Amino acid sequence: MSTTEIRVIGDPVLRTRATEVTEVTGALVRLTEDMLTTMYDAPGIGLAAPQVGVQKRIFVYDWGEGPGVVVNPRIEGSDGEWVYEEGCLSIPGLTWEILRPKEVHLVGVDLDGNEVSIEADELPARLFQHELDHLDGVLLLDHLDLDQRREARLTLSELALARPVARQPIVGASRPASPLS
Repeated sequence: MSTTEIRVIGDPVLRTRATEVTEVTGALVRLTEDMLTTMYDAPGIGLAAPQVGVQKRIFVYDWGEGPGVVVNPRIEGSDGEWVYEEGCLSIPGLTWEILRPKEVHLVGVDLDGNEVSIEADELPARLFQHELDHLDGVLLLDHLDLDQRREARLTLSELALARPVARQPIVGASRPASPLS
């Protein structure tokens, strides 16, 4: 299996809402296999299709319970609050404490067309919310307050200046907190 390049902040594909999957094809199954390989190599615990340049509503995940794929996911309910230091493979090396619902009910379908219904809390709940954000064109920066966002943009600008002029693909981040995707 191949490793696909993970798109990083600044790539317009990350700010575009992904379209519904209308048919699970062999190409889509191969895409999810490549996405899982890329996610594991990064290392991360989730990866949404837009992060590899594909505008489809699908993501892969594995928080330690085995790999999973959800097609056309949506959250049908949430409860509670939980602050946790969250990272993203599309914003490598940076993390922020983000407040999200503690529990979610995720629904969608798997690659065989079977309904998926998962009650998740804490890390899996956060993972699902994070991946859904990617499918909606939302990044972690959008969850920061104004001062945090200014500081993050300054840090990202400094990091961009430190990189070579030719844009180098970044295929992951370290796993200090939890690079969800």
